Amino acid sequence: MTQTQRKHNILVVSQTPDLAEIIRKAIDGVIGVDYAPGQAEALEKIRTTRPDIVILGKMESPEAVVKFCQQLHEGWISRHSSVLVVDLDSSEDSHCPSAEELEVGIGEYNYLTGGSGSLMPEEFLLPRLKEKIDAMLAQRENRLKAAIGPNKFCLILEQIPGMGAFERRQALVLENASRAAKDGKICAISVTDNPGGNPAIATEILSREIRQRGLEPLVHLALRDRSRNQCESLLYQLAAMDINNLLVLTGDYPSNIGFKGRSKPVFDLDSINGLQLISEMNRGMEHEIMRKKTTLAPTNFFTGVAFSPYKREEAEVMGQYNKLKKKIAAGANFVITQVGFDVRKLHELKLWLKTHGYEIPVMVSVYILTYGTARVMRANRVPGCVVTDKLLEQLAGESTSPDKGSQARLERAARMYAIVRGMGFAGASISGQDLPYESVQYVINRGEELLGSWPDFLGDFDYPQENGFYFFKRDAKNGLNLETPANRDAKPSRSLSYYFSRAVHALVFEPRGPLFRIMRFIARRVDSSKALKKVFGVLEYWTKTVLYSCANCGDCALFDVAYLCPVSQCPKNQRNGPCGGSYQGWCEVYPDEKQCIWVRAYLRLKSQNREDTIGENIIPPCNWELWQSPSWLNYFMGRDHVSRRLNIETDNPG
Repeated sequence: MTQTQRKHNILVVSQTPDLAEIIRKAIDGVIGVDYAPGQAEALEKIRTTRPDIVILGKMESPEAVVKFCQQLHEGWISRHSSVLVVDLDSSEDSHCPSAEELEVGIGEYNYLTGGSGSLMPEEFLLPRLKEKIDAMLAQRENRLKAAIGPNKFCLILEQIPGMGAFERRQALVLENASRAAKDGKICAISVTDNPGGNPAIATEILSREIRQRGLEPLVHLALRDRSRNQCESLLYQLAAMDINNLLVLTGDYPSNIGFKGRSKPVFDLDSINGLQLISEMNRGMEHEIMRKKTTLAPTNFFTGVAFSPYKREEAEVMGQYNKLKKKIAAGANFVITQVGFDVRKLHELKLWLKTHGYEIPVMVSVYILTYGTARVMRANRVPGCVVTDKLLEQLAGESTSPDKGSQARLERAARMYAIVRGMGFAGASISGQDLPYESVQYVINRGEELLGSWPDFLGDFDYPQENGFYFFKRDAKNGLNLETPANRDAKPSRSLSYYFSRAVHALVFEPRGPLFRIMRFIARRVDSSKALKKVFGVLEYWTKTVLYSCANCGDCALFDVAYLCPVSQCPKNQRNGPCGGSYQGWCEVYPDEKQCIWVRAYLRLKSQNREDTIGENIIPPCNWELWQSPSWLNYFMGRDHVSRRLNIETDNPG
């Protein structure tokens, strides 16, 4: 799914239409130009077209221009447009104000005068206008988006603000943002959203501060704590603040360090559903309220997703790649990898994208790893981050040096930086706990020094997991990968429950199945009677509770997850594939206790060579209007997501 990007447009406001024609000549048809003869018409056009630039020409008086500029600055919609005042007639009869007169608290403004004489010749005027308009559009450009592209290497600094409102960590985030803006190497500051499921300051607050310091904020949007309504509301807020860069995440499961213990998780949407929501908003979301359809003004979000290439089990690896397919289809614009130190896994990701024909840019996490943080990651206390025993032992030795391993970890990060750039990734996301900006500068500068010899450092990042699965066969020459897919040797699960469910599905629920029409007829009769519907619902609930631990959501996803219930069996209610938090096949929330249901689903499907079907369909979030109602009736009556996918309609009994 391709997100529609809003096109640039200009509104010219002037008593004389000649200015609009001059502007059209200056930009040579590249940008749409609209015209309004007066202020009332201009305000109406601004509300409907949201121009990038409002160009003000001749009005009744200089005071009128000043007053209208003030009105534009204070308007909820108009203040998002840049303003250019053009004085083509700088003779004594000119009605445009001077630059000094415009300085009346209206904020940013631009001013272009024709110079001495009554009118500047077009051969001088048009290039000046074009140069000014181009500069204003460049100032409005999303610098993160512009920095991610061919022959570019984008640098993001990830900051972890932590708990509290007035703590040293928040101050450090903004200090680093200010220094990064002056340094000019970092194009965006990435602000985490309650990492580890811990409560922390809201990301949008610091993002606004970062924007004011001259850098693009990249807001982490974790869907763990937000219903779809609250998520949509937050997106409206960010759009109104002109904060457009998002990293869409499912989010870590809530920790137990919040107020009086663990909070109740939400997980109403997963990252793929969140991407779909944002894609609709970028196109102009349609709503129907009181039978009246309304199309909202399009947003301009630029969305990234996280990806964990460092999984060990075959089912985990394949689950991550199948989910990445869905993320790309749902509208992801770029990818940032999870933290890990196995460059063969990074190379695997590049080969997978190449062999599948995907051109989405990928930025790699370059983490400045301390021994203390490594111990936490090795203990699987930071979901998705992978540190092996070999790496931990190496860090333990480095920590005994006089500088406690400081130089060694900076050098490691710099070599990782060089490898990432040398391998052709789109950029790097530099991160670490409580990083001073000097450390970031060192990694960048040293990484650039080492770039010419990056293949020499591949052996420094040979940290495979024991019995770990790789998508491709190993290249013995450089320790990376060949383009030949590896054998998938994981043993399938031959579950009797799965085979029984498949057989029943083929007989009863498959539209071409022998019992489908009969069940469709029965369902219509049952659905028309409250008493029968109640009895039917009780019978279904207890049948599915015994077989599947049914949560009675009414919008059943058993068909989508190899007859495993994601509502009752997955703490994050993941319907589109595994989250990034599983570890060696175990659930993030129940390590060494419960297998990830998507690992189980993969192994079930593999028994019939259907494991790749995991990546085929994007599953919508649960329709809570159907909660505690019979899902079988909802299916046969065309009310749930599966029946809609199969075009089973209420008025079509066959």
